[in-house]
Amino acid sequence: MENVFEEFEWRGLVYDATDGLREAFARERVTAYIGFDPTASSLHVGSLLPLMALARLQRFGHSPIAIAGGGTGMIGDPSGKSQERTLLSREQIEANLLGIRRQLEHLLDFQTGVNPARVVNNADWLGSIDLLSFLRDAGKHFTVNYMLQKESVNRRLESEEGISFTEFSYLLLQAYDFLQLFDRYGCTLQMGGSDQWGNITAGIDLIRKVRGAKAHGLVMPLVMTASGAKFGKTEAGTVWLDPARTSPFRFYQFWRRRSPPPSDGRRSGPWRRR
Repeated sequence: MENVFEEFEWRGLVYDATDGLREAFARERVTAYIGFDPTASSLHVGSLLPLMALARLQRFGHSPIAIAGGGTGMIGDPSGKSQERTLLSREQIEANLLGIRRQLEHLLDFQTGVNPARVVNNADWLGSIDLLSFLRDAGKHFTVNYMLQKESVNRRLESEEGISFTEFSYLLLQAYDFLQLFDRYGCTLQMGGSDQWGNITAGIDLIRKVRGAKAHGLVMPLVMTASGAKFGKTEAGTVWLDPARTSPFRFYQFWRRRSPPPSDGRRSGPWRRR
């Protein structure tokens, strides 16, 4: 089996990773997951790099899981956000999940018998757990000091708006997701953008504490504008992957007009062509 970690490195997709991940890819079939935000019915260009990484991982023989966050989508991830998200209704989130699933089916193989892709909705477990059980099973293992050290939380605390308890708790929910996927599917790797590192390491810590097992994380460079702003739904304007929302012509022209973002010495690879 070729080592997909080396492929990621060659393409400049490894912004940071836990020790031992290269060796894990070399010796075993790894089950990995990435979470996708269901706050719209389409993914956007900021999701493209993680989505392609998940597809490439499957082509190298590993098993991909995409979480469409029906549970965490009701809370909102503060990572990379300067202000509180607008909360969506359950009906809006369910409609968005359907649209995202259709997009994932274009790049991930759900039919292969060896390592089929899965789409999992974390509302399946987050929607049924009661508060006291969650505090005992997850919250007990994290100190407030630990959570305050996370960049996504710390940045918001320094802002004028601050951070609500709702979004402050997001780190615990994502850590609990990782634990659930570890228990249900043997998932030992979470991937995402570099702004997810704090959330990912929280899940790794939770698995270590309650299961005594080792899990891994890998984060990729964010897709950035030439000025260094993150591409998302609000931060730098939205370019959708759904052709009904952003036409193929507009999508092509968007990339033609882009200049490479300023290099930080770690992420020149995504702009190369193989």
